[in-house]
Amino acid sequence: MPKYIAAIDQGTTSTRFMVFDHGGSIISVDQKEHEQIYPKPGWVEQDPLEIWKRTQDVIAGALKKGGIDPKDIGAIGITNQRETTVVWERRTGKPVHNAIVWQDTRTDGICNELEKQGGQNRLRKKTGLPLATYFSGPKLKWMLENIPGIRGRAEKGELLFGNIDSWIIWNLTAGTHVTDVTNASRTMLMNLQTLEWDDEILNLLEIPKSMLPKICSSSEIYGVAHGILEGIPVCGDLGDQQAALFGQTCTTPGEAKNTYGTGCFMLLNTGEKPVASNSGLLTTLSYKIGSQKAVYALEGSIAITGALIQWLRDNLGLIDKSAEVEALARSVDDNGDIYFVPAFSGLFAPYWKSDARGAIVGMTRFITRGHIARAALEATAYQTREVLEAMEKDSQVKLTALKVDGGMVFNELLMQFQADILDVPVIRPKVAETTALGAAYAAGLAVGFWKDLDVLRTNWSKDKEWKPSMDGVVRDKYYSQWKKAVTRTFDWLE
Repeated sequence: MPKYIAAIDQGTTSTRFMVFDHGGSIISVDQKEHEQIYPKPGWVEQDPLEIWKRTQDVIAGALKKGGIDPKDIGAIGITNQRETTVVWERRTGKPVHNAIVWQDTRTDGICNELEKQGGQNRLRKKTGLPLATYFSGPKLKWMLENIPGIRGRAEKGELLFGNIDSWIIWNLTAGTHVTDVTNASRTMLMNLQTLEWDDEILNLLEIPKSMLPKICSSSEIYGVAHGILEGIPVCGDLGDQQAALFGQTCTTPGEAKNTYGTGCFMLLNTGEKPVASNSGLLTTLSYKIGSQKAVYALEGSIAITGALIQWLRDNLGLIDKSAEVEALARSVDDNGDIYFVPAFSGLFAPYWKSDARGAIVGMTRFITRGHIARAALEATAYQTREVLEAMEKDSQVKLTALKVDGGMVFNELLMQFQADILDVPVIRPKVAETTALGAAYAAGLAVGFWKDLDVLRTNWSKDKEWKPSMDGVVRDKYYSQWKKAVTRTFDWLE
């Protein structure tokens, strides 16, 4: 019996390789950042070759740090930033362009054009998604229309498309072109009912089907690894937010989690039938284990949360390290009546306004660096409440506690404010890196390392809980001011 299961966690700003034991404890980890490329306002790109290089680096790094023999690893799972779009040559594996990142807004014109017939929700019945710059389908259409010479090559079957999961698996296995249902559900090209690529939508977007990966379950053997992990089955694949839901073992309908990363993503398990949203949420896949029925989720996606703290660090120089934001925010007693709405890529759930842009409102001479830091942290909590309210409205389920994970959950000030503004307890698990853990779980189930979901549930344990302590009148005042601030960002772009 192998000792470990490993996971590649390819995120928006960095890549990690993590090795877990049977109890779900982290044995070894290595992590490296990659470059963010901003060619024009609203455009965000990454170099797929750099991402693959970083992936190889962190695999070697984690094995070395933990003194781990690859022969002791039973399977590899992959989790990834989801809608980030890569096109590469079938023969050489060379990308034809930088990856277009999920935050990128260049497909605004394409989405507006598609909206003219049938409105923003014209594809929602089939895909669970509104027309928005967020998803991969319009990004792929943009590439086919704007990169010289690639449409002809795509139609001849020379080019392949994938979210980052497909790119990593293709490189890791030396040529297996697959994705899983969770990633496919983020392209705007997959039918939620059939779990297949939808020919009508492919025709509408003028996308050759030959480019697309085979849609698989989230837990099955896709191929075996080459290189340093030679011969190890690659058999787990989940988009990062679904992986976090799975890693939190939210496997019962009505269970929810919120991941605090570059953006913020709340998912609610809705069971084996897709639930349509009337409140600006996405209907998406939760996971599919082998030949079992697919499980669906409602998702509230927030574009900018952790990225706002990076912006304070990199663009304004308010802090030297992201971790310093908590101390700076604690240097003041409250937000000084300012509100920071980080609509840098437009507003995601529940508004879906790609023409919104960021704003700090309520500024006076009284305001200091501390107030700006505090308002930046509070923005994450307010946006989460907006999503939670939409979720409760759609699902008719009242949340009693929120399981949280991701990098920002170690910010105690934010977690307490989150509990206060939601008026429910916020719970952090012992292993807060549940994204990688979820991918490892999916891979381990495929090879029998873990027997079933019940075994995974016994691995979950609580690290810390924050209980609400804010006066209701204060809570309502803060939240109504936030809602007012959000309206100030609407319709900024002409």
